Amino acid sequence: MAISWYIFSLISAFFSATAAITQKKVLFKESALNFSAVLAVFSLLIAIPFFFFIDFSSLAFSAMLVLFIKSVLEAGSFFCVMLGIKNLEISRALPLLVLTPGLVAFFAFLFLGESLSSFEITGMLFLIAGTYTLSLKKRQKLEEPVEESINPKGHYYIILALTLFTITSILDKALLSNFKVPINTFMGFQHLFLAIIFFTVIVFLGKTKSVKSSFKNSWKFVLLIAFITITYRYAHLLAIKIAPVALALSIKRISVFFAVLIGGKLFKEHNLLRKIIATIFLIAGALFIING
Repeated sequence: MAISWYIFSLISAFFSATAAITQKKVLFKESALNFSAVLAVFSLLIAIPFFFFIDFSSLAFSAMLVLFIKSVLEAGSFFCVMLGIKNLEISRALPLLVLTPGLVAFFAFLFLGESLSSFEITGMLFLIAGTYTLSLKKRQKLEEPVEESINPKGHYYIILALTLFTITSILDKALLSNFKVPINTFMGFQHLFLAIIFFTVIVFLGKTKSVKSSFKNSWKFVLLIAFITITYRYAHLLAIKIAPVALALSIKRISVFFAVLIGGKLFKEHNLLRKIIATIFLIAGALFIING
């Protein structure tokens, strides 16, 4: 059983890294909102087969309501990450998300009763050190990264995404464990809700024409990303159904290292060596949480 969740998490990590690099390529020419909306539609189309394996007679209103609320938060967190990737170098934006397992471990301890060991606390400290190293620049005073961490354009989005991801990760585990929502039901309805949410936003903002243009220009890449997205989301759900959510999420966040290493080289980003060192700190923190 332990082996299976590691495999699922590693699959999720691999496809998540691939998605991030491909997303950056599309976001060079498309807006984050247009991309998110088109991706939501393609993801729903790919998720249609899940509906054939749903027992609709067993659906509980309370579970569907929580799943809808979770999907609203998921849409917000995904959109924020896309804004961050668009406005920041990928090797600067994504490592901040590795803080998620530490936050999830803490709140899972409070709300789900999952234990928080000394290893997990040590892992959190590594995550903080990695985030600090990521923010540090040459000849800076020690306090300057803290002051600047929320100033550059794009960091607001990543910090908000980090907060929302923490909440949605807890809700993921609660839906699968407490509400006993089957994974097929989860996958089908989550992508239905996400498509409805983004479609509603697009119509409300009067962005239908620009979305059609984005669809025409980038549909091939977005379709590929949709397949990748469905794969890493499904694998992640399989992992957290078996393992504590913070542990599965920690393994998944290894994807950040590969996205930083490959994406940073591919897009010729700055200070890559320091960012890789910072990411290693972050991954070490995630591994301490796993061994906790």
